[in-house]
Amino acid sequence: MIDRIGRSAVAAVRAAGRFGQFLADLAHAIPDVATWGNLALVQMRRIGVDSLPVALFIAAFTGIVLALQASYTFTGTVPLYVVGAVVGKTMMLELGPVLTGLALAGRVGASVAAELGTMKVTEQVDALETLAYDPLAYLVLPRLIAGTLMVPVVVVLGIVIGIVTGWITSMELLDLSTAEFVKGLKFLYRFKDVWFGVIKSASFGFTITLVGCRLGLGTRGGAEGVGRSTTRAVVASAMLILVLDAFWAVVLL
Repeated sequence: MIDRIGRSAVAAVRAAGRFGQFLADLAHAIPDVATWGNLALVQMRRIGVDSLPVALFIAAFTGIVLALQASYTFTGTVPLYVVGAVVGKTMMLELGPVLTGLALAGRVGASVAAELGTMKVTEQVDALETLAYDPLAYLVLPRLIAGTLMVPVVVVLGIVIGIVTGWITSMELLDLSTAEFVKGLKFLYRFKDVWFGVIKSASFGFTITLVGCRLGLGTRGGAEGVGRSTTRAVVASAMLILVLDAFWAVVLL
């Protein structure tokens, strides 16, 4: 038992050391703008624009469900215009960033880990080093920058769509007028709520791409190893998103 605990502790320290070295090498690759500059634009389209359909689909139905559940909860207890406050506040602070982040952890995190993992096991990463390219500047930084910048954009659009679908649902199914919905929307609104969601989603985007890149480049064992890295990237990203959500709730609220 003691031997097993010792081996686990040593393995954990080694993993932390390797991750620290990875971050240090990543920092050294930042000045190589000529390598990652144009590639970041390509990744911004792949990570941001291509993720819009799934993110907006989730946000749209989240807004619908929020409006219906809020009306069911508040009927007979508080004015129905509070539905607007619940939809707006919840979409901006919590469900918009978190649900979108979890969806992108599956889409973006898995894609990045599988792509880089395949390149690693087929020795394409070694080929880049042979051609005098820094793999971190060529493969990791473009994805990291794109994830950090584009995930907040996707989240903001998702928040807007969720509020709009909540408004439409309130009008069509709850007999709530536009003026009443907007009154509720303004009732609890604070400008910092928007920045709260943006900061959270930027940290989610950074985490998703960083975990996907790190586990992808650490892939071993052929196709089976690529599958393991992809699964680990999705699971780790989802868990870290929930941890970061709690962290930002404490820090910012």
